[in-house]
Amino acid sequence: MRTRRSLNSIRQAALGAQSQLQNSSTISTATTLHLAGKKEDEEPEIKLASAHSPDPEVRKRNLFQQRAFKFSHSLLVLLLLFFVFLHGVGLFLFTKGFLLTRLVLSEKSSCDISPLGSGVNWKGGDIAKGCWHPKTFNKAVVIVIDALRYDFTVPFGSEEDNSTGVRQFHNAFTTPHAIASKHPRNAILLPFIADPPTTTLQRLKGLTTGTLPTFIDAGSNFAGQVIDEDNLISQLKAVGKRTAFMGDDTWMALFPGLFEGDMEYPYESLNVWDLHTVDNGVNEHIFPLLHSANASRWDVLIGHYLGVDHAGHRYGPDHFAMREKLVQMNGVIEKLVESIDDDTLLVAMGDHGMDPKGDHGGESQGELEAALWMYSKKPVFGEFPAGLDPDGGDYSGPPGARSVAQIDLVPTLSLLLGLPIPFNNLGAPIVEAFYGKGGVPGWKNLVDVSRLTAAQIKRYQAEYSGKNGEEVEGIESINSIWDTAYQKLSNVQKLGRKAQVADWQNVFIEFSNYQSETLRACRNVWARFDLVSMAAGVTVLAGSVAVVAVYARGFTGDYTEITDTLLTRMAKGLGVGAVISVVDGIIARAERFGIPSLGQLLGLSPLRMLLLAGSLGTIIGFFSATHYARRRLASLLPNSGWGALCLVFTLAHSLIFGSNSFTIWEDKILTYFLATFGFVALLSSQRLDTVKRALGTYHSIVFLFLVRLSSISRLCREEQIPFCESTFYSSASSSVSAPRTLVILFIMALGLPSIIGSYYRHTNSYSGPAPVYIGFGFRLGLLLSALYWALDSADNGNWIPDLPEGVLKPLKTTVGQIVIAMGLLAGNLAYAYSSVCLDVRLEDPLASQPAPSPDDDDEDVAPPPQSSKPIVRLLGASNLHGSRYFMLLVSWCLALILLQKPMGGASMGLLLWQILSLLELLHTLSLSDSAIGPVILGILGNSHFFSTGHQATLSSIQWESAFIPFSTIRYPWSPMLVIANSIGPQLLTALAVPLVALWKAPPTVTETLGKTAKAVTTHILYHSVITLGAVACAGHLRRHLMLYRIFSPRFMLGGVVLLAVDAVILLVVMWGTRVSFLSVGELFGY
Repeated sequence: MRTRRSLNSIRQAALGAQSQLQNSSTISTATTLHLAGKKEDEEPEIKLASAHSPDPEVRKRNLFQQRAFKFSHSLLVLLLLFFVFLHGVGLFLFTKGFLLTRLVLSEKSSCDISPLGSGVNWKGGDIAKGCWHPKTFNKAVVIVIDALRYDFTVPFGSEEDNSTGVRQFHNAFTTPHAIASKHPRNAILLPFIADPPTTTLQRLKGLTTGTLPTFIDAGSNFAGQVIDEDNLISQLKAVGKRTAFMGDDTWMALFPGLFEGDMEYPYESLNVWDLHTVDNGVNEHIFPLLHSANASRWDVLIGHYLGVDHAGHRYGPDHFAMREKLVQMNGVIEKLVESIDDDTLLVAMGDHGMDPKGDHGGESQGELEAALWMYSKKPVFGEFPAGLDPDGGDYSGPPGARSVAQIDLVPTLSLLLGLPIPFNNLGAPIVEAFYGKGGVPGWKNLVDVSRLTAAQIKRYQAEYSGKNGEEVEGIESINSIWDTAYQKLSNVQKLGRKAQVADWQNVFIEFSNYQSETLRACRNVWARFDLVSMAAGVTVLAGSVAVVAVYARGFTGDYTEITDTLLTRMAKGLGVGAVISVVDGIIARAERFGIPSLGQLLGLSPLRMLLLAGSLGTIIGFFSATHYARRRLASLLPNSGWGALCLVFTLAHSLIFGSNSFTIWEDKILTYFLATFGFVALLSSQRLDTVKRALGTYHSIVFLFLVRLSSISRLCREEQIPFCESTFYSSASSSVSAPRTLVILFIMALGLPSIIGSYYRHTNSYSGPAPVYIGFGFRLGLLLSALYWALDSADNGNWIPDLPEGVLKPLKTTVGQIVIAMGLLAGNLAYAYSSVCLDVRLEDPLASQPAPSPDDDDEDVAPPPQSSKPIVRLLGASNLHGSRYFMLLVSWCLALILLQKPMGGASMGLLLWQILSLLELLHTLSLSDSAIGPVILGILGNSHFFSTGHQATLSSIQWESAFIPFSTIRYPWSPMLVIANSIGPQLLTALAVPLVALWKAPPTVTETLGKTAKAVTTHILYHSVITLGAVACAGHLRRHLMLYRIFSPRFMLGGVVLLAVDAVILLVVMWGTRVSFLSVGELFGY
């Protein structure tokens, strides 16, 4: 048992009072203590049951109850572990079937093997002259300007610019457009369309392999994996080209060992606060290599600049910092143009664009549309032939009127440098790069390169179908295009010199059609799903919902009494399922018996079969245990209006994911749910007595006011525009917070602790550690958090121009570390070792009795009873559990407020206030045992997810939160900080769930642990149903046009939230309730 100095002082005061009373012969074994805590109720009396009581029977009984509590608590933790297991398995199985990765082929293209086949007269295979096609350049300088959106390169006011007003990014990066317009034979500038997801790592894969990404690849943006398939960098290495690299260190993870060891200079890429280190490092190394003295050291230079991308993430595109970076990049391009020779190709491009706030990862036009600029000092390029329309678009017009896919860069660079086209490529050669002066020679060259590209794609398609065991859908019609193209080519070759431009043009169109149709078919192939694995995942998740529902709402009485029976049966079910899976695996390996195993019939791997069998066994084991507890079973259907409202909210929320419109407007729907609850609570309060009616009315109005106030903060997703206006940042085209939000943070720092203190004072609980914990520590932490964001704004806005660069950054990082330490380290330690919020007063009974009224001369009125017995008042005992546990919530809220942007921090403060208001409503309306409390907490968490500047989209992830307490990436802390920023409201409401049972629950209330378990599992049930709805709808709508834009991100968010809530409840909530129960139990028993 821990020793707490303040707790001992309370105990000694109480025992001292008891000793006085025993000396006066009033009572002999236990002291009668008056709880001065619930001002609106009659003052109760309790018996002191301290472990340090002088009565040995009391000590013995208390020790026994303490051991029983610890045992019951441990069983509850084990049961929650089983729930987490079921959730994890269900999500794992569904994800494995839903987010498929395409089959990666290991085959490599070779310089000496023609893609045209052995029956073709082929004169290639010469590395010096070009492997498959005569090379145009010996060297190349490839510059990736991360997040270079196409409109950054277009002069403001030109025909290609669609902007309505001057922005900071206008007319800052002008050189590429100027050269392409003035010298079209030397340079081309085109919109460069990326395939979603628009994260850097996936774009680099597409830019070097020519393949399409799958959605699951977006989750690996924190740490890249080696690219095993054929790619441009490996082809450069294979033909003996020396490649130098400098910039984003993602390249080093993707292509280890492929760059020259003495010419590779990687820099950390994920620190979005740093706008200059990477760019300056690239400039430091690239220009010396371009000097004529170093020309023989390299064949290809690759530089990856990150400043534009980081400026977008930090400030948004419409900020002077973005203009500074674009001006710097313009200077870099000018210097590169001057530095290269006639035999060197210069390529500058963006890997993706950005949305109006500077983020990326999704599918909006701004995110997908990057820029591609190719330059040569010798006139080798050609303008796109007027009227040519291979894909059904209008490509005639000024430069930039047509766009090219990013995967088209792969065959283009390969053929220009004389390399084989990577085996897995699906892109087409860029017409302008091979058309030259036009005429018959230009069209003939286009036919040659398009034929080579189409032949390689045909070879890839045949190999993929063979290894995958399935033919590409529509392969017969696609092959007929190939046959037509070859037939037309044969006819043109027979014409010889008599062949006209139109003849060659028709052949080129056929080969281009073959490439585009194959690309379309491959997109469809890679949208296939493993329906068995998906169905298994949904089944396990549905089973987990049933299990949690029965445990949370299907039993009567004390829940701790049946936990051991449930655990025993579930463990046995898990073991039986595992044994069945092992036997099934043995059958699968014993091929000589010729008996297919169940896993083989279902098409599941041994691991998936093991998890599925174990999960189903656990679920069956749970329901077999309910047979033994059938007398405790109750109906799961609601038996009150509040229960029905709970069911409506939960089911309605889970079903909205079947509609893309409802999913898009989820934030508004949740606001309506909360407003409905507040209005119903207001009406219900009118049926109570006078005091409770006033309290219920007041807290209902406060709750409704806070719902409305929090809904003001919003970040609109692209699909909501123009019906939504973002208020989270200073403007819709910025990712910088408005200065006025800093004022809100400072006001919150001064006012929020006082508001919390007023709720504590209502139950006389603002005593013991509460004034220091809330009035001083929490207020100081909030002030430091506001100071952090003030320093950040000063740094972003250059408020102090004369201050040297780099002074504010380490200062604010230190402040962030202090706040995190206060909230998570000092806060948790203080919570673990502090006393309860209790004060002891010894009062004179005669002095405490009211004096008789001077106007009262009624002789029949009996005088008040006189007693010399002192009264021991325990101030705050009526809310001992609630006031104790809420301090844990305060410390975690402090850290979560810091991790949010200023507007998000204000929203978190409102959430903490709303939680208190909700707890008062639940107590006033006697709903502590109802499901409405845990469900409303779940809705509150999901609602504030949106008001803290988030949406169920990849582009809304606030990656910069990883750098609040650190200056660099730190594993595993950086990803954890991003998660805490993203789902902080859900984590805070999960922490608050035990308060539904503990708030204003006096220490004498029995079955408190069981009621806490009921509340906690009801909250888990809510999130389980929501996640099941998102998963099931994503699976059902797997062919929907908006699958990867709307439904997939929402299912992924639901899975992350469910597992995070499970983890927080298992690790933090269970620890927090244990500490609270033990500290209260030392005084009043268990």
